Amino acid sequence: MAYREMWEIEVRHNGLNKYRHIRGSDKYVVQQKAAVQELAWDEMWEKKQLAEQKRIARETEVRSKEEKKELAITKTDEAQEEINRLETILLHTLEIDDAIDWDSLLDKKKYHIKKRIKKNFNSIPPEPKAQDTKYQPTLGFFDRLFSKSRIKKEEEAKNRFKLDHDTWGKIKAKTEKKNKDIDSNHMQNIKEWESNKHQYEARQSELNERIKEKKGKYFNKEFSAITDYCEMVLTNSEYPDYFPQEWDIDYQEETKILIIDYSLPALDSLPTVETIKYVISRDEFTESKLSSAALNKLYDSILYQIALRTIHELYEADVVNVLDSIVFNGWVDSVDKATGHNVNACIMSLQASKDKFLAINLEKVDPKASFKQLKGVGSSKLHGLSPVAPIANIDKEDRRFVSAYEVVDGVNEADNLAAMDWQDFENLIREIFEKEFVSSGGEVKITQASRDGGVDAIAFDPDPIRGGKIVIQAKRYTNVVGVSAVRDLFGTTVNEGATKGILVTTANYGPDAYEFAKGKPLTLLNGGNLLHLLAKHGHKAKIDLKEAKMLLAEEKI
Repeated sequence: MAYREMWEIEVRHNGLNKYRHIRGSDKYVVQQKAAVQELAWDEMWEKKQLAEQKRIARETEVRSKEEKKELAITKTDEAQEEINRLETILLHTLEIDDAIDWDSLLDKKKYHIKKRIKKNFNSIPPEPKAQDTKYQPTLGFFDRLFSKSRIKKEEEAKNRFKLDHDTWGKIKAKTEKKNKDIDSNHMQNIKEWESNKHQYEARQSELNERIKEKKGKYFNKEFSAITDYCEMVLTNSEYPDYFPQEWDIDYQEETKILIIDYSLPALDSLPTVETIKYVISRDEFTESKLSSAALNKLYDSILYQIALRTIHELYEADVVNVLDSIVFNGWVDSVDKATGHNVNACIMSLQASKDKFLAINLEKVDPKASFKQLKGVGSSKLHGLSPVAPIANIDKEDRRFVSAYEVVDGVNEADNLAAMDWQDFENLIREIFEKEFVSSGGEVKITQASRDGGVDAIAFDPDPIRGGKIVIQAKRYTNVVGVSAVRDLFGTTVNEGATKGILVTTANYGPDAYEFAKGKPLTLLNGGNLLHLLAKHGHKAKIDLKEAKMLLAEEKI
């Protein structure tokens, strides 16, 4: 298995009581996903608060008994509408094209702040002129006879002009200074506007280029881009606010298998009110709730629909045909009634190949029947929250140095299980399964080994219910394990009269291998599962298929 550097961010929203762990190989993409998730939750919280405010306002405004009866009818319609929404969440997605519309992701909005072209200069009053009428002396008959009187009035007129002109000069100077400041500020504002516009367009261009780059990588079928694309598809899927809408995904490039660990809604998060009535005699509202049986039936239906809907959306969006098979593991957070502790358990698991799934008419299908027909694993009553083993597990950590087991001289963190000596590998498998079965008093014996990297062992589990004879076969492979190895294991299991067969590999399985194992007493453990099993018993090692291929090739030279 090839491992890559991973970036992780934890996102929480206390109001909605939501939590999500976002992972990815691209730091920027992970940060963007976290920002988008926080924004979506903030909007969801705002809508929820607004709806609650409207509800309170509506109920407060109701006064008369007739109004209260009408309110009861309205609230009943809303409750019925919500239940119907839950009953048809699978049909809802069939009306939508789930492929990502890359063009719609591009930001094409113009810079929203308008450029202020007009300069609001202050006006300068007209300059006083000496010849203006107001500055001409008003001379009477006597003024014309007596020069002294005339001269006095002429001087007064000149003084008025001088005073007004001086005042105007001061006003002009002040106004011109203000206008100069206005012009300077205007030019500064224009520069800032142009700078802000440039920054906006640069950021916009950068984001758009990243989207185009992401699109290009997806259409080039690059590993990290496929995971990011599937994340986008799941993010676009709209569910009620009280659904967790949290998941973790892992894409296996060699096998074209996508594994999804999907958080399912808890039973107690579903709406239970069916009808609301107004009792006039008591002047109060009464609620009629779904019966326990009806609620359990609705819950099971929702979970089956989510599984089918998720797989449908991913296959429909797979425009570059990189998904051959999808494994859906449904997980639920709940409270263990026996201990009172919070538990997280996988209660359903489904592996569906593309060709078989796309042959189903989801518009007319019964979700539970379809899940069973696809050999989905889960209790007949999902609301019982009985845990099941996932068909395939996600390797959720960077396991370059993860769980292993001491064999011969001792395996350390630098040893690559996919390239170790075949005899060491034989003993490793025997010893780790001895650890696994020792709690029930079982034992493991090696019965046959071959130098092609495979080893057969028999485990004897004394448990009277689940125990018996178990055939274990290990493949120290660096390539994808095909269906022929699974057929061989099944044949050996039948010939040995064993109750179960376990196939362990350092690599991965192809979709045909998982398909063949459906409905048979077979368990397929890939490299990630093997490392997890070793981790369970407190040991460390690594699996690096590329390195193993190089080392094994050098040994043959």
